[in-house]
Amino acid sequence: MGAAQPGAGEAALSGSDAEAMAGFGSAVGESFFARSADVVAPDLLGCVLVAGGPDGSVALRIVEVEAYGGQGADPASHAYRGPTKRNQSMFGPPGSAYVYLSYGVHHCLNLVCAEAGQGEAVLIRGGDVVAGEALVAARRPGASGPGLAIGPGRLSAALGIDLSWDGLALGQPIAGGRFLAVLRGRVPPTDAVRCGPRVGISRATDRPWRFWTEAAAKC
Repeated sequence: MGAAQPGAGEAALSGSDAEAMAGFGSAVGESFFARSADVVAPDLLGCVLVAGGPDGSVALRIVEVEAYGGQGADPASHAYRGPTKRNQSMFGPPGSAYVYLSYGVHHCLNLVCAEAGQGEAVLIRGGDVVAGEALVAARRPGASGPGLAIGPGRLSAALGIDLSWDGLALGQPIAGGRFLAVLRGRVPPTDAVRCGPRVGISRATDRPWRFWTEAAAKC
């Protein structure tokens, strides 16, 4: 897909960030995410997730995601019982980040969907590194191969994501010049997309809200 100009509700990269990511398409914004999480999730496959800061930028082509519903709607969701101090960002505006720490070890990046206050989000489970390989190698010493950013914890480590990114709006720089963006990338062929039950949960296990591509399956 060519790098078309962003339309209404879309974010835009600027300066060196835009130059570095040329060829990955325009940046999507709030309107893209202002839909149910289970609708947004498969549309994120093939998009390029970019995280940048003073030490450089890393771009990953998204290959695996999971959708989580909102308050009272999805027993497997952090939002099911309503807002708390931990999940407050999940109830934020569409197109913002919800980052949490899993088992006190791994940071997990989610992108908020639907209207503010609904508590829906998509967990980014896996990506294929397409830019910033040297920076990823520095962040994950000793790791290599196609599974470098497969798994929520590995993906966040590759991007340099921690709890300080929680609540960040896509396309809006924060302290230190850090930014997060989703570019339109390339839509995968329909026959390369798979869906099935979400993993690592004990409730609502029958919902086929995990989506992935063949690239993720091979890792």
